[in-house]
Amino acid sequence: MKPTNQIFAIILTLFLSLNPMSLFSQGEAPKRPKFVAATTMHWNMDLEDFNMDEWKAIEKEFLDKVTMKNEFIMGASVYLHLFSTDNTELISVQTFASWEDMGKFGQRNNELIKEAWPDEAERKAFMKKRNAYYANEHSDEIYATISGAKLLAEKPTQDMVMYLRKNYFSFPEDGSQDEFETLRKEGFDAIIDKNEYIKAYYPNVHAWGSERTEFIEAYYLDTMCDVDKMFDRNTELIKEAFPDEEARKAKMKAWGNYFTGVHGDYLYTWIHELSK
Repeated sequence: MKPTNQIFAIILTLFLSLNPMSLFSQGEAPKRPKFVAATTMHWNMDLEDFNMDEWKAIEKEFLDKVTMKNEFIMGASVYLHLFSTDNTELISVQTFASWEDMGKFGQRNNELIKEAWPDEAERKAFMKKRNAYYANEHSDEIYATISGAKLLAEKPTQDMVMYLRKNYFSFPEDGSQDEFETLRKEGFDAIIDKNEYIKAYYPNVHAWGSERTEFIEAYYLDTMCDVDKMFDRNTELIKEAFPDEEARKAKMKAWGNYFTGVHGDYLYTWIHELSK
């Protein structure tokens, strides 16, 4: 391995295990969050009187009285299983402007909960009713946002489909940060940004959790039918951007060099009523 490639591998390793923002945040809009905390929860399958409308009403009340008022939480959203490995899962996502804000939001939540339900008995009853919908086990991951997002033009008024793709970084000896960033920007400009079926796109990388090589891409679409249309349109846009077949193959090979070739695909429903 050449010395420059050794340096690149070390930098990329640190980037994935500590704070990717130091490498990929330049040019990002200042109002975008820096960190995304994702909690994977599971439905309580033993709850006999499960009611989806009641669950939404409970979570909406908590959102209005607590999450919306918590100044340390930039955004919040809830995703329900559509196609994934576990039909009991639902994912709660919160975004933060800084690592420090993640350390402050919990205490602020506690304060707001007491303000919203000052009577202790009522507070305990509400939380018990809320928690009854969930199993005890959950898992947490923290991701860092990176540049190259396609933002929603406005807050949606209906549920959306979120297609989540998980790729895993490899560490090519002949790679470089400059090449990786150039290829990523080319792909965004020529494909993602021009694909009318992709209403929003958010790339994230591991910051804290079980798999430091994860590269997460979240695509927001209007309907399930748009998933196939998105892929077909991507193929068209790739050919338009790189009409020469050999040049196109070379680009795809160069991009693929930065990943293991293993990936996962997941579909979730984004609940518009439960978002900040």
